[in-house]
Amino acid sequence: MTRPARLSPFIFGCDGLEVTPDEAALFGDVQPFGFILFKRNIEHPEQLRRLTAGLREAVDWEAPIFIDQEGGRVDRMGPPHWGSWLPPLDEGARVGPDHAARAMRLRYSLIADDLRAVGIDGNCAPLGDIAHPGTHPVLRNRCYGETLETVVKSARAVADGLLAGGVLPVLKHIPGHGRATMDSHLELPRVSASAEELRLTDFAAFEALNDLPLGMSAHIVYEALSDRAATVDPGMIAMIRDEIGFGGLLMTDDLSMEALDGSLPQRAEAALAAGCDAVLYCKGAFSELAALAEIAEDMNETSLARADAALEARRAPDTIDRNATRAEYEALLKGQAVDG
Repeated sequence: MTRPARLSPFIFGCDGLEVTPDEAALFGDVQPFGFILFKRNIEHPEQLRRLTAGLREAVDWEAPIFIDQEGGRVDRMGPPHWGSWLPPLDEGARVGPDHAARAMRLRYSLIADDLRAVGIDGNCAPLGDIAHPGTHPVLRNRCYGETLETVVKSARAVADGLLAGGVLPVLKHIPGHGRATMDSHLELPRVSASAEELRLTDFAAFEALNDLPLGMSAHIVYEALSDRAATVDPGMIAMIRDEIGFGGLLMTDDLSMEALDGSLPQRAEAALAAGCDAVLYCKGAFSELAALAEIAEDMNETSLARADAALEARRAPDTIDRNATRAEYEALLKGQAVDG
């Protein structure tokens, strides 16, 4: 199924374990770019396959379906049907800097295999955020390291593992969430670091990863550059494009997060006006989906071109030997890496 001639700049969540008739009608009418799933949508593999098929049936094409499957605390698919993982920062500390990137490559090869088996072909990873001493606990152990070099190497390995597994990576949180000391789910974090310091560290990580097909904005104020959250600030989006050089499809972080002001439609309109290509709405409440549907417009030509480029990066997965991949990964965790 080829994509329709028109797409709206939305990535929608749904409410439950199956697509309701009302949701199917709304999705078919709005034609969102894609969908995102959460724990509330997941019971077991067969149910999840039916759900992903139902979402695509509603829009009549192979729309990308995303999830936040980082492993660790952000783990929408877990035991007993899927594996469990250490938080990335803890994993990196365990395996050491020489093997951290390899461990992440193996980890995300396995995660990609899990996702594709149930019809999911987009993952909101890697994180390009650098962990700092004051990083809020909601993010800190989800980061890949405390240095620019470590984060970039591991993030590249994550992206490579996902892409080889037929899953689109979403780089987050551009231009950097690591200095935030507040939880953007609840309030708007403000970062006071100088522009020079940000460009040499946090922003530099995303510049090194600027070729990835999709990215996610940060609901953060960088006081040296702006007085507004990056997601809704045209100047910050221009900086992401022009200085960091990110050329992929840029989606917002979840519009439901309380870091942003205004109603849900107002938040969506502000983000799109600032230059984001798509807005992400994760909560899936039908009344709020309907409110967003009221403001639905077609993606502009520039955003549609970025969407097409991202979709072109989605490919058939490489075949992996799960047992061998898992064995190598677990050996790294035990400090039994074989070099050379």
